[in-house]
Amino acid sequence: MSLPANLDQLSAQQLRQLLIEKERELVWRQTRIDQLTHELALHKRWRFGVKTEHWPVEQRQLFEDTLDADLAAMETELAQLSAAPAKPKGQAKRQPLPPQLPRTEIHHEPDSTTCTCGCQLRRIGEDVAEKLDYTPGSFTVERHIRGKWVCQSCETLIQAPVPAQVIDKGIPTSGLLTQVLIGKYLDHLPLYRQERIFERAGFAIPRATLAQWVGQCGVALQPLVEALKAEMLTHMVLHADETPVALLNPGSGKTDRAYLWSYCIGAHHPVKAVIYDFAESRAGSHARDFLGDWRGTLVCDDYAGYKALFSTGITEAGCLAHARRKFFDLHTQNQSLIAADALGYFGQLYQIERDAAGFTPTERQQLRQSQAKPIADHLHTWLIQQRQKVPNSTASAKAIDYTLKRWAALTRYLSDGQIPIDNNWIENQIRPIALGRKNWLFAGSLRAGKRAAGIMSLIQSAKLNCHDPHAYLKDVLTRLPSQPNSRIGELLPHRWRADTTLT
Repeated sequence: MSLPANLDQLSAQQLRQLLIEKERELVWRQTRIDQLTHELALHKRWRFGVKTEHWPVEQRQLFEDTLDADLAAMETELAQLSAAPAKPKGQAKRQPLPPQLPRTEIHHEPDSTTCTCGCQLRRIGEDVAEKLDYTPGSFTVERHIRGKWVCQSCETLIQAPVPAQVIDKGIPTSGLLTQVLIGKYLDHLPLYRQERIFERAGFAIPRATLAQWVGQCGVALQPLVEALKAEMLTHMVLHADETPVALLNPGSGKTDRAYLWSYCIGAHHPVKAVIYDFAESRAGSHARDFLGDWRGTLVCDDYAGYKALFSTGITEAGCLAHARRKFFDLHTQNQSLIAADALGYFGQLYQIERDAAGFTPTERQQLRQSQAKPIADHLHTWLIQQRQKVPNSTASAKAIDYTLKRWAALTRYLSDGQIPIDNNWIENQIRPIALGRKNWLFAGSLRAGKRAAGIMSLIQSAKLNCHDPHAYLKDVLTRLPSQPNSRIGELLPHRWRADTTLT
């Protein structure tokens, strides 16, 4: 929190309140620094002390990449929290970029070459900084040339400012950083594979360097993820689902089961966004922590972890596809006549939803009340009658019992045109993650899982809004360092436009 410029004009009460807020900020900052310092020491012990020779090569490489990214992310966060400037590290001198790579010169000159004293400035030289860029298949070099202009009268030196970068004083452009992130989180290419791809393209980038870039980008993009989450929680209909992922336990070298929770705005709403939330377990407390004070309608399955939410003022909406699936499986396995009749009812309800495509919420609700509700009422009566005819513990009884038990939640969509008929929308957003698990195998740490969840949230939300993820992320990484916090919402996927320019 910055201090106001007019401290002398503040009353004693205002100064006291300002002092209290400042003290709270300092306590929070120090607490966060202590947490990060402890976590950093733990990760360094894992990175440099754990014997991993007995692990498979791919597993060891993924583990090392994760820790390098985590270390870079924590060091970046500590630098942001620390009031003192970071101490320079004893790093090896950066090698010049290969001369054979194509180069593009980008000139940065002052807006005016007239000194404040009125004299004309004279150009006396220039500073050149080379940035490594990448387009799929080839490297190029951007030569940023900043001319030096001096006033011979007052000896004032003027140069155009250095453009803000996500990675300060680093060699990668936003295009190269985007390629690394897209490769890792969209194409699910581990960093050791990307290292080989870059080497074939003409420039070998060590995996440790790639991991550092990933960690730093994760920290830079997190405010945008938080802004997307905050906007999502302003909507009154949300979907929720979860899928298991593997989480590496460094102490044992084995993996534990963690979960990727997914939330998105209702399928019928024009704003499209999805947020992934990585957690160590499937406990319902994770959903409660994510939703916080939000009170609306949550479309979800019958998982018990959501049940506690509905006693806090959140309205439950069920997934009709789950109920239909039980009868579909029953019919596939046993050619059940009861299942066949039930599928006929479900088919009619889904046909009405197809007919309502493109309707406004009001029009959709009216159609559901006039056409779908009578069918649903008839289905409910029919299920009760059939349940009396089938023995307990049979597959038919279980399918009917599931539907009747959740009937109120399954038919809640009939009275609200904003509520979708099922939870398939969020399941479609989880599918890319489930497919990618076969490549990235596991999350190397809780921090790595949360970083992946955040970046994948932006990528998948960009896809939902019909954006090219590479173009979107490249523009965001270019604009983000100079984007005011008050305008960060302009970079959200559903507001971003490909023709937007820096202002």
